[in-house]
Amino acid sequence: MASTAVRLIVGLGNPGAKYTKTRHNAGFWFVEALANASGSTFRVESKFSGEACKVTLAGNPVWLLKPTTFMNRSGLAVKQISSFYKIPVESILVVHDELDLPPGTARLKEGGGHGGHNGLRDIHAHMGKEYKRLRIGVGHPGDRNKVVDYVLSQVTVSDEIEINNSIDDALGIIDWVVTGDMQKAMNRLHTN
Repeated sequence: MASTAVRLIVGLGNPGAKYTKTRHNAGFWFVEALANASGSTFRVESKFSGEACKVTLAGNPVWLLKPTTFMNRSGLAVKQISSFYKIPVESILVVHDELDLPPGTARLKEGGGHGGHNGLRDIHAHMGKEYKRLRIGVGHPGDRNKVVDYVLSQVTVSDEIEINNSIDDALGIIDWVVTGDMQKAMNRLHTN
């Protein structure tokens, strides 16, 4: 089954230095790594409520976005940039931290529920749920009452190494995602 090409990659996170090294910012880490690999730099785009840059992946122009609205308002930024550039929801990849995967694991998914993730919940409210996701594993604290503190706390050195390894794995398959070959990308990524 052929998938739609990706024209927008949104990394989820919270703005500000105090959140830079938190698990909740794994989506930011991914798009920053992608921009660095492409030699591009994010700049503030107030009309998109975020920082954005344009890169070329697999010969295709792709926008990268880091919403500056805080996690629970991410949908606003996604809606603004996708409306401006007329990017359909099926052509959006959202990269986010995933509690249900251990650090060092990254998984692709098309559509589905928000799983209690506040960034995804807001994107669902603004855009629907038919976007693609890249889930970056950050692990679970073991108690649902500790989740908020866990995702907003500084990542441990060992977990940071594992998360960065999974980001590297995901960077290796991003061209297939961008060109719409999700199955090939999943096959490669999910065997890591």
